[in-house]
Amino acid sequence: MLKRTTIKVLILKMKNMKHTHRFQVSVTDKYLLFPYHDKSDESQISILDNKGNVIRQFHTRITDKPPLYYIKFDSAELLHTTVVLSIVTDLPLNSVTDIIKQSSDPDPTTLDDFRPVYHFTAPTGWLSSPNGLFYKKGNYHLYYQHNAYGNKYENIISTHAVSDNMIDWHTKNTPTYIGNINETHNKSIVIDKENIAGFGKNAILAFYTSCMSPYSIHLAYSSNKGKTFTSYTNNPILAYNTDQEINDPKVFWHDASKSWIMVISTSPTISIYNSSNLKDWNKLSDFGVGISSNKGTWHSPDLFELPYGKTTKWVLLLNTKTGAPNGGSGTQYFIGEFDGKTFTADNISTALWLDYGKDHTSSMIWHNTPKDKVTYIAWMSNWEYTKNLPSKAFKNAMTIPRNLELGTNGEQIVLKSYPVKELKKIREEVSEFQTQLLDKSLNIQYFLDDNQGAYEIILEFDIVDTKTQRVKFSLLNTEGERLQYTLDLTKGLLLVDRSESGDCSFSKRFSKKLITAPLQVEKKYKFKLYVDKCSAELFLNKGKTVMTNLIFPSEPYNSLQLSVEEGRIDITKFRVHSLHNS
Repeated sequence: MLKRTTIKVLILKMKNMKHTHRFQVSVTDKYLLFPYHDKSDESQISILDNKGNVIRQFHTRITDKPPLYYIKFDSAELLHTTVVLSIVTDLPLNSVTDIIKQSSDPDPTTLDDFRPVYHFTAPTGWLSSPNGLFYKKGNYHLYYQHNAYGNKYENIISTHAVSDNMIDWHTKNTPTYIGNINETHNKSIVIDKENIAGFGKNAILAFYTSCMSPYSIHLAYSSNKGKTFTSYTNNPILAYNTDQEINDPKVFWHDASKSWIMVISTSPTISIYNSSNLKDWNKLSDFGVGISSNKGTWHSPDLFELPYGKTTKWVLLLNTKTGAPNGGSGTQYFIGEFDGKTFTADNISTALWLDYGKDHTSSMIWHNTPKDKVTYIAWMSNWEYTKNLPSKAFKNAMTIPRNLELGTNGEQIVLKSYPVKELKKIREEVSEFQTQLLDKSLNIQYFLDDNQGAYEIILEFDIVDTKTQRVKFSLLNTEGERLQYTLDLTKGLLLVDRSESGDCSFSKRFSKKLITAPLQVEKKYKFKLYVDKCSAELFLNKGKTVMTNLIFPSEPYNSLQLSVEEGRIDITKFRVHSLHNS
C-alpha cells in the first residue's frame, strides 16, 4: 500500500534553472518510491543521514505526471529513523513532496506485459551485458550492467544475482560497486583457490576496465562471497598510453602452460597476456590483424577449450555491436589452437556466428562450472534499437542459459549451443499432437489451454520426398499477428519473418522483413523453439543453427500452422510444453 511521506521542508533555492529541494523524511516503511518516466528531465537525488553523510546518490527522471513505474530505494535498514533528501530537479517543491511515497511493496507497476516468465531481467530499469559469471558451492553468480534508477543507458553499476539452477534468480538489493559509476566496463571474475594473489584463499577476484582516458585494467577482490569488493592498492595492473578503446578483460587458468591467461579487446584486435600471480601481466600476442571476416569492433572476448573427437580444439568467442549477418550486434567465433601464447584460427576467411538472430550479443561463459561444462548466457537485444524497445518497467533481458560443444555441420566444424537441462524442470501442461505424413498444411487452434505466452515447442520431422522445397512454421494470434519460420531447402536458408509479429513501430531495423541463417540441407530436422512473452529462441538440429529474436505481440500467440510446399514430410514428434517459473 502506498502512502505519503512525512516531510519537513528545510531549504529551497534556485540553481541553473533547477530547484534544489532539501527536506527530512521519517522512514516508516521498507521502500522509498520515486515516480519515474523516461521522458522527464534528469534529477539528482541524494539520501543523507541526520549527520549529513551521503547514504546513496543517484540520477533518475522523476515525474509529477503518471509514471511508467516507481524507482525503489530499499530503506529497511533505516526504519524508524529520519533521513534527509536533497533533490536537484526542475519540479517545484510541492510536486516533489507529493509524489514521493513509502511502501512495503517494491512496486506493483513493475509487472510489465512484456516481462518474460523464465528469462532473467532486472527488477526494474536498464540491463545490458552479463559480466563476472562464476559458480561456487552450488550457486551460479551473475553480475550485469544495470541502471537501477531508470530504463536508459546511464547510471551504470554492477548488480549481483544468484541462482542454484540458472532459471530462478535472486537479485541482491545492494548494488556491487566495483570502480566508479559509468567509469567501468565489463569485468571477469575468477576464484583464487590457492591464494596466488595474496588476498586470501578462495578470494573472488574481479578484473575490469576503467574507461576514463587513457583506458586501463584494474583488479578488485572480495572476501565475502562477492557482496563487496576492495580495489587493489597498486591499480592499474595494465595501463595504456593511448586513447585507444581497451575493453572487457577475460581471465582463465591455462593448465598446459601453468599460467593465468587474460584476453582483452584492444580495438580492433584481441590481445593475450599471461601472469603467474594475477597481478603482474606480460603481453604475449595479438589476434585479428588483417582478418577480413572481422565485421565490427570486437568486445567481450572469451577463450576456452572444448572436446572434439579424441582431441580438443580452442574457441575464441567475440562479440560485436555492428557487423552481424542480419545487422547490428552479434556473436562471432573462431575455432583453432592455443599454445599458451598464441591463438591460431583454423579458418580466418569465413565469419562464423554463434546465433544468427537479431538479438544475441555480449555472451559470456561461467567460470568454475561443475563437471567442466562450458555454459554461457548472452544479452538478448541489439544496439540498433535497444533504447526504443516498448517495454516500460524493465529494459532488455538475458537469453536462456546454454551449453556449448563442438560438432559438424556438413563438413565444417561448428560451435553448437543448446538449452541447459534445467529448463526441463519448469515444464507444466503439455499438448501432444498426432504424428503424420504432411503434404499440405496443418492448423492447430489454441495449442495450450492456459497460454500465458511462455512455452516450448518440440517438432521433429523427416524429409521423405526429395521434391520438398520449403517447410513453413507460423505462430499466430487473434489480432492477426504472426511469427513465421521457413526452411528453404532449395536455397539452403533458414528464414524468420517477424515484420508482423506485434509492435514493430519503434524501429525500421527491427521490422526488417527477413532474418536469415545458412541451413544445412538434411533428411531429418529437430526444431526446438522457446517462446517467452517477448522472445523466441530457435534451436535447430541440437544447436547447429540458432536464432534468437525479440517479439512484442499484443497478446500471446495461440495457434500454429505448419505447411509444406511441394513434396511431403513425416512428423515424428510434435508437442508443446507450457513453462513456468517460481
